[in-house]
Amino acid sequence: MEIKNDILWRVYLCFICIAILGIAVLGRAFYIQQAEGDHWRDMGENMQLRYETIDAERGSIYSEDGNLLSTSIPVFDVYVDFAAEGLREKKGKRFKENIDSLSISLANLFKNKSAEEYKKQLQLAYKNKDRYYSLKKKISFDEYKALRNFPLVRQGRNKSGFIVNSRDKRINPYVLMANRTIGLSRADKKKNVGLELTYDSLLRGTAGQRLMKYNAGSFMPVIGAELDPINGKDIITTLDTYIQDVAENELMDMLVNNKSLHGTAIVMETATGKIKAIANLGLQKDSTYIEDMNYAVGKATEPGSVFKLATLLSLLEDKHITNQSLVDLNNGVMYFHGLRIKDSHTPRGSGIVTVKQAFLESSNVAFARLANEFYGSNPSKYTDHLSRFRLDKQTDIEIIATSGKPTIKKPSGKSWGKTTLPFMAHGYEEMVTPLHMLVLYNAVANNGKMMKPYLVNAIRAYGVDDRVFTPSVLEEMICSKETIAQAQECLKAVVDSLHGTGHRILFDSLYSISGKTGTAVTALDNKGYNKGNKIYQSSFIGYFPSEKPRYSMAVVIQNTRGSRKVYGADVAGTVFKKIADKIYGRFIGTSNFSKLKTVDSLLYSSQGMKNDLQSIFRFMNIPYNDSVKAGYWRGMQMKNNTVSMGAPLYATAQNKIMPSVMGMGLKDAVYLLENKGLAIEIKGRGKVIDQSLAAGMNFKIGQKVQLLLN
Repeated sequence: MEIKNDILWRVYLCFICIAILGIAVLGRAFYIQQAEGDHWRDMGENMQLRYETIDAERGSIYSEDGNLLSTSIPVFDVYVDFAAEGLREKKGKRFKENIDSLSISLANLFKNKSAEEYKKQLQLAYKNKDRYYSLKKKISFDEYKALRNFPLVRQGRNKSGFIVNSRDKRINPYVLMANRTIGLSRADKKKNVGLELTYDSLLRGTAGQRLMKYNAGSFMPVIGAELDPINGKDIITTLDTYIQDVAENELMDMLVNNKSLHGTAIVMETATGKIKAIANLGLQKDSTYIEDMNYAVGKATEPGSVFKLATLLSLLEDKHITNQSLVDLNNGVMYFHGLRIKDSHTPRGSGIVTVKQAFLESSNVAFARLANEFYGSNPSKYTDHLSRFRLDKQTDIEIIATSGKPTIKKPSGKSWGKTTLPFMAHGYEEMVTPLHMLVLYNAVANNGKMMKPYLVNAIRAYGVDDRVFTPSVLEEMICSKETIAQAQECLKAVVDSLHGTGHRILFDSLYSISGKTGTAVTALDNKGYNKGNKIYQSSFIGYFPSEKPRYSMAVVIQNTRGSRKVYGADVAGTVFKKIADKIYGRFIGTSNFSKLKTVDSLLYSSQGMKNDLQSIFRFMNIPYNDSVKAGYWRGMQMKNNTVSMGAPLYATAQNKIMPSVMGMGLKDAVYLLENKGLAIEIKGRGKVIDQSLAAGMNFKIGQKVQLLLN
């Protein structure tokens, strides 16, 4: 009996424990459902839904002449919903009927997998009912257009399960052109530079949202639950693609041929301050040049002799000198508190010259001496002029470049010493960017009015100008009209005078140029200025035409120890003239050429395609007589404005006989000879003046022929 009671007691105890546990579970469930139900339901719903950002289309950047400098192109990510009802209906009949042709089409389009591999992957994803299977990312628009017409895909999203999401990829269509100024939008916005950084908030627009729902292991977009993005605005710059292209090509040519380290060329519209071109190129480890830094805006250096204009303006404005005042050059060498200042060349005559002569010959001694004589007891008066010329202030151009902050020493500063003033006077012991100096030179060209440099004409939204930027004046007059007139006279003499430092390189032009050369000594890798470590910075800053300036330009090039040329005129002056010549010919020159009325007794011969020659003669209203009716090639002779055309020598021969290509352009000569099976080697450029295989001689297929062009 005791055993029975003991067993019953244990049974009752277990029953009671189970009953208490059940009541606790039911109570907890009731509490969760009633008291905490809203909280857990919201949490569950949130785990099933999320919002995905839809990026806005980033605005484009244009040149003033309407060319795209930076824009966004669409790229597409392709996904497949293998649980789509239309794809799986009738036991997947639609999928099974199209899988083979779809796989072949995908393999032919993307060329990264075989058709069999695509088929296996698609079948596996279909079997697993993948809801957001990633098929291919970052496909181009052309690939997307082709994909839309593929088997199964062309039946639409519901029946095929194909989902395509688009996004933007940023490109610069002109690649190198003004690359550092325009900048490039990157995923990490901290790495943006140029206008892409400055105007990022306007360019990027406002992002939209897409509601995504978690279903069967992946998030799927909810159709119709989208908030459209607001596209970014466009930026219209002041840059001109022709001038920019010319500036970059001429700068590149000099850097490569002279083995220079880096350089910049800036072209500014004199009356407005618009930057029409800003080229920056730096040498890389592989000996190529790219836009690795904005040297025009972001690199302050000791300017050298181009800074003498600031000293000249100060001395003239304070009436200490005129252009005809005399200064003793002391045979080109002077000591200031124990430090030597030397001219780069021996002064002419007795060494006593006018201020104008000292400027056009770029005498370091003259300007160091004058500054020390008239400002030595009150150097603040000199630095006050530099401040008025805004050489100690940021240019406020739209590009963010903290490294381009200028440094103009003040007499009250700790770095000011007894030799600071004479060295500052001829371009040392101050740090300014090329743009700072260009703004000053442009003010002189603009008769004293200093314009703010700017890069953006307008901000445009959906084709309508949202904001327009107009020229802004920094200083109505940087000095008196008398001072400006004398400074202009000195700048013009640098080029026009027989002994001017810019005469040899820049004088031979159809138009007049005013400016100043500069050759600054720079310490190589901060190792000092001794002979083994110093290199040279070459500069030329000026404007043209001198009488009525349209454009101002600064060219600054840092050379290397391997550079053959180092002087400002030879290096920077050459680039300046080549750029200026092309700008003048395109935008300024107004000469109208008319047909000469005198009889032309010269005989001119040439060869080329019949249609090309006839088109030229018709356009120029020159009568011609074509004695041959058949064939594509013609030789021509022109005398007294009358043209006779005939078949060129051996050009139409069917056998292996060498034709004459003398007088042909390169395109026609190569076309004719390569069609006959000859290998062409070209020397020179222009028209063919000689050929290594004489006309009428037999040749073999593949034989090499040299063409000399001039």
